[in-house]
Amino acid sequence: MNCNQRLLIALMLGVMCAAASAGEPMPRKVQLLQTKTGDRFGIWGEKPKAPAPTLFILASGISDALGSPYFRQCGNVLAEHGYLCASVDLPGLSSWSGRCQKGEDFVAEVNRKMTRVLDHLIADGYTDPAKVAICGTSRGGFLALHFAAHDERVRCAVGYAPVTVLTAMEEFRAAKDNELAKSLALSRQADKLAGRAVWIAICEGDSRVGTEHAVDLARRIKDAASARKLEDRVELHVAKQPRGHTTPPGASAKSAEWILKQLGGGKAK
Repeated sequence: MNCNQRLLIALMLGVMCAAASAGEPMPRKVQLLQTKTGDRFGIWGEKPKAPAPTLFILASGISDALGSPYFRQCGNVLAEHGYLCASVDLPGLSSWSGRCQKGEDFVAEVNRKMTRVLDHLIADGYTDPAKVAICGTSRGGFLALHFAAHDERVRCAVGYAPVTVLTAMEEFRAAKDNELAKSLALSRQADKLAGRAVWIAICEGDSRVGTEHAVDLARRIKDAASARKLEDRVELHVAKQPRGHTTPPGASAKSAEWILKQLGGGKAK
């Protein structure tokens, strides 16, 4: 370690000590943990003193989901309202097509892992089981909405520019006729999501995942709710600008406000 590196570390420690002495909260850090069944997961910050509202955040992996303000999305705001932010590693997008062609249902695999992690968080006093939300960006949005359909303990789900139809993606060009891939379209989960709190934001002209597919998903969930005489709790936001595959401006703050309306807050940290 050279002199400049030592000086930088000393300065950082000085800033942290000054914040602590001034009564300001220390910066949250990503902690990597493990369930008793060996499932790796992460949290952003410390274990709450009492079971807290919990937001699962899904992106490519734990470090991206919890370590990046962009991928944390509404978690940045909700953490200030007492929410615990948690995540798991997702299978790499490049492997999805190949796994479908081998008959491997990676969505079911993620769902089972997420259920075990949620079980652990509740059993160990991290999570209030009545206040569980999930969000995800792009591929994370796809798996977040799938998990909400799979586990009814998830009270509300948010997708930012979510993948909704696997076979519409470039990665599935060679598997566009694969039956498993087609069966994993989120529209197949419309009945399970009917009457549930779902919030989707996407930009116009998102050719990466298909804006029209997200719109179709919202419509199908609404139709399923109507057919079963359930409350329509779907919110769809399509931004005119910017165009392309990105989270629409303001979506993180709006979705945080929406989740707070659905679940309320916890003890402020």
